Amino acid sequence: MELLILTKGNKYTVEDKKGRLLYTVKKKGFGQRYNLLDSSNYVLYTLLQTGDDRKPAYTIILNDVTFLKLECKSLFLDPTITAEGKDMKFAIASKDRRNFEIQLSGNVIGHIFTKVGVSGELQYDLDIENTAFDDYIPLFAVAVDKTFGDMNKQK
Repeated sequence: MELLILTKGNKYTVEDKKGRLLYTVKKKGFGQRYNLLDSSNYVLYTLLQTGDDRKPAYTIILNDVTFLKLECKSLFLDPTITAEGKDMKFAIASKDRRNFEIQLSGNVIGHIFTKVGVSGELQYDLDIENTAFDDYIPLFAVAVDKTFGDMNKQK
């Protein structure tokens, strides 16, 4: 499955390769809380930033219960975000903070590629195996943007 995640301020849109809107991620309130909405504006998941800029960490919440905990293991040497939940262990790993490999239990299941759009905003190409896709997967690209986006804009 191939998706395109476009950033616009504090909002993200997730489209398929035909340009159809699948999801929207919107910042909620004053905190670092982002809701993943489906195309009919129903809240599916919430991404909550729990760490600071030096040690970014996030929690993905489903029905007011922690579903996955994401933690940045390294910002510079071997940039990696791990995501752990019940019976799941993901690694979102890179060598250059721009192109990431998504691994589930050590097996590569997809990639996130960072690109700069015409307006200067970052956009992310998400390519993931159909069998591994779930609604929360686009939040991995949002976590990558929140963690490494400012560094990538400066390049």
